[in-house]
Order: sequence, then structure tokens, then C-alpha cells
Amino acid sequence: MTEVKRLNVDTDEMDVEHQSNEFAELFSASLKEQKDRPERDKIWEGTVVRVDPDTVLVDVGRKSEGIVPISEFKDAEGVLNVQVGDKIKVMASRDGGNRYSKRKADQMAAWETIHEAGGEGAIVEGTIATKTNGGFTVDIGGVNAFLPASQVDIRPSGNGDAYIGQSGRFRVISLNQKRGNIVLSRRVLLEEERAEARKVTMEKLTEGQIMQGVVKNLTEYGAFVDLGGVDGLLHVTDISWGRVSKPADLLTPGQEVTVKVLKFDREKGKVSVGIKQTLPDPWQDLAERYPVGVRVSGRVVSLMEYGAFVELESGIEGLVHVSEMSWTKRVRKAADMLNVGDQVEVVVLGLDLQNRKISLGLKQVSDNPWQSIAERYPVGTKLEGQIKNMTDFGMFIGIEDGIDGLVHVSDISWTKRIKHPGDLYGKGDLVQAVVLKVDPQNERVSLGIKQLSPDPWSLVPQKYAPGTRLTGKVASTTDFGVFVEIEEGIEGLIHVSELSREKVPSAKDFVQIGDAIEAVVLSADPRERRISLSVKGLQAAAEKAEFESYLGSQGEATSNLGDLLKSRMDKANGN
Repeated sequence: MTEVKRLNVDTDEMDVEHQSNEFAELFSASLKEQKDRPERDKIWEGTVVRVDPDTVLVDVGRKSEGIVPISEFKDAEGVLNVQVGDKIKVMASRDGGNRYSKRKADQMAAWETIHEAGGEGAIVEGTIATKTNGGFTVDIGGVNAFLPASQVDIRPSGNGDAYIGQSGRFRVISLNQKRGNIVLSRRVLLEEERAEARKVTMEKLTEGQIMQGVVKNLTEYGAFVDLGGVDGLLHVTDISWGRVSKPADLLTPGQEVTVKVLKFDREKGKVSVGIKQTLPDPWQDLAERYPVGVRVSGRVVSLMEYGAFVELESGIEGLVHVSEMSWTKRVRKAADMLNVGDQVEVVVLGLDLQNRKISLGLKQVSDNPWQSIAERYPVGTKLEGQIKNMTDFGMFIGIEDGIDGLVHVSDISWTKRIKHPGDLYGKGDLVQAVVLKVDPQNERVSLGIKQLSPDPWSLVPQKYAPGTRLTGKVASTTDFGVFVEIEEGIEGLIHVSELSREKVPSAKDFVQIGDAIEAVVLSADPRERRISLSVKGLQAAAEKAEFESYLGSQGEATSNLGDLLKSRMDKANGN
């Protein structure tokens, strides 16, 4: 008898009663010669003569036919497995009369088979029938045996229902004749078979070998493939030439696959295999099939923040970066433009065969509107658009779908000091502007609002020539001078030294904001946007005018400046 290592299975705690004490007694009785058995324990061979709705009549060679309950001829699904003429074995019922049991006869025969096979350690045939507490019941010729869950497989599946109905060989690892319990193991036989297969496989295994295998289980990083007693690691990157998000997308446990042995460490018994290596490498002639500039179609298979991966063919994917998705829209993430599964047309922008990368463009399948924008909007073009967005440095005006122009804050007004466009406008406002500059290469259009009207400073030299007397309003004061508003947006500066002939310590002490003040223009520089004014010069101009008037009244030949001064002194002395 084969030596078997007993497993630590407490059959008493499992509380699995497979037969009554009656059958244990029958088992002991079956060891005796048939002639010593009482007639009620005898196994009779008979022929089915009639099948009724509730019973089956069997001719066992006695005066009357035996009656067997029809339920004993139905399987677990309730299917009837008997017909007239069948040869069966039955056993007389303890109830006496002509009642027999096929089930008891099958059980007795099974117990005898187990005993004849060697008892514990014997190998028996059976079918996994049902799940039970802690394992399964196995039908071994009419006797229910217990198969612990840990003994059903080398790596038991989490789905116990998958084992129901499987037939095969089992090893008896425990018998209890008194209680009629039998404990089986399927695992020990599988391990023995696996060990033998592993030995054969290890002797034949070589790197580069193409062989068949079966997917055992899946992990996040790959799968394990049974090569015949030896597990080979199939990494996710070696499943396909294309992108594989997770092994479960392409593989399932139990699937047969063709693999190539990539690495084999005979000493450690470690094997690495690949599926894609059994297929032609699609990247080998890629440059011929997808030259730069060619227009192709593909399917979006993955979306990232920075772009979309498009499958051109099995194993070949390219990246469409977000910057290559639209000529006019500012695409922040690929999902704003595309969905997984979309069929798209793209243009090959670049190939990196060494790193297996393809750059694709989506916007290149249509004309670039920026190439002709200078023709559509030449410098000086006046247009009207809606304010799309505002920033500290300016505001963007919609020119056409997807194309905006920037009005810099310095180009809003000739005269006003504007800190933020929001001080004058709101988002969504319609405004008029003029095109100042077009830069198709950098996709920029510069607009101006103030350029719609003449620069008021361009008229300053004519309006405010040196010597011109004017009256303005004090706009602000500083220690070094006074700023006077001459007209809206135009100010002139009266330096502190030009406020009076007498020394003025600070302009702030001389006038107040809002005061009206009269001055004369000293100089005007429209380029630098500066006008210099003087109050002191106004006094000098008045004196000059008075002198010229005096000269006119006295006669130019007899009058001079001395006479004028003498006249003023006489007036001052009362003469």
C-alpha cells in the first residue's frame, strides 16, 4: 500500500456523517465470505423489468420481483437514469418483504472497493457533488466522502462552484470505520502529477523555446503561465506589442497561450516568458508604413491630462499632445476634445523608433487659420468683438471662433492712467478696436482702443506753444512742483522754482488741490508727453507787455527802460 502522509483533518469536528452505523456494520460484514452473510445483507444482481412513476421493479431471481424506490435512480438534478433491461445490483431492505435498495448496494460495493484498494492511501474515482461546510462532498460509487476545501486544488479557486461536477481521482487520507467517514484529497495527486511534469519540463526547457502554456492566475503586473509543472512569469509588458492597461483585458485563467521562453534560471527554477515575442514586431518597418506627414486614421484608446493615445493598428499607438489638438482652442486636458473609442484622423508629426514613440497631430488635418489671418485682418483694420477675458496687463477680444486679440492696458486710453481693464470694462462687453500687429508664427494679434481716435498730445505743440497763457486746475502737489490739469487727460508741471520770484520751500504750501491757477507755457514735448508751465514767467510776461505798451505811448526814440523805471519810482513816491 502506498505510504501516505496523514493530514491534520479532525473529522469529528467536521461533523460530516456520510453513512449510518448500519453501513459501518455492513462494511465489517462484507469482509466475510458471501455464504456467511444473512440473506438480508446479500447483494443481488437483477434486471429492471418495469419503471413506474414511484418505483422500479427488478427481477432478482426470486419468487417475486423486488421493488426499488425510483428516487434512487435520479441524479442531483433529478434526471432519471434507468430503463427496462438495465442490469443493476440491489440489497434487501431491513423492512423485509420484497423491498430492495440500489443505493445500499452501491454503498456496500464502494466500501469493499476502498478496502480492496488499500484503505488509507488508496486512490479512488469520484465526482465532486456538492459544497458543504469546510469543503465538498464527493460521490465515490454511491458513498459520500468529504473533500476539505484546502485539498481540492494546489491553489484553490475562490469560486467553489467551479469544482462542482468535476470527476477524477482522489486519494483516501483518512478512514473512520466506526463512524463511516472518509476524507479525500485531490491536491496530493495534483502535486504528484505536477512534480513529475515539472521534472520532465525542466529537462527540456531552453531559452528561446516556443511552447504552449495555460494561464494559471493574474496579477496587477502580469500573469503566471503553467508550462507543464513549471510556472513562467508573463510580465504585462510582454503580453502585447500594444498598450495593456491590465492583464485581465487580454487574458483569463485557464486560457491556453503560446509563449516564448525569454529567460530561464535552471538553478533557481525561475522562468520568464512572453506572448508578444511569438508575433512579428510591428515596429520593424514602421517608418515605411507611417512616414512623417502622412494622414492616417485610428482609435482613441487612452486619455491623459497631457494628451490622447491613438491606436493606429494592433501594437502601434501614437500620442496626440494637447497642444496639437486645435489651432485656436486652448485645450487644457485631452478629455475636453476626445473620448475613448473615438475614431479620429491624425497626421504623423514625428517618429522615435528607438524609444517606440510616435507623435501625432489632430489639428494638422485642417487648415491653420493663423496662416491667413494677416490677410484677413491687416494692420489698421477696425473691428468689433466681445471681451473674452481680462488680466492685469490687458483684455482679450474675440476676433473670430477660437482667435482672440490682446488689448494691452497701455493701449486702452491716450490720457488715462489705467491700472486694470476692469476699471472701465466688464467681461462680455462689446468693444471696438483696431489691429496694431499680427504675429501668425506665435499666434498673436495685438489690438488697440485708443488708436481709434487721434492722440491729443499730437495737437499740443499747436495748442500750447511756448508763451501761451492758460488757466488750469491744480490736480496734485508735490515738494518739487504742482501738476495742473490743462484739459481732460493732459497735465502740465509748474516746478517749484517757477511758482514765484520769491523762494518757495514747498509747492504744497503755495496752492491747494482744486485751485484755479494761471500760468504761461514754457515748453511742450508731445513725444515725452510733458508741458512745462510757469507762474513766475507769467509775471515777467506781464511786465514785458506793460513795457511794450509804455514804449508805444512815449515814443520809441525818447524812451528807454530807464525812463520806465524812473516813471514807476515817481509813482511810488507820489510825484
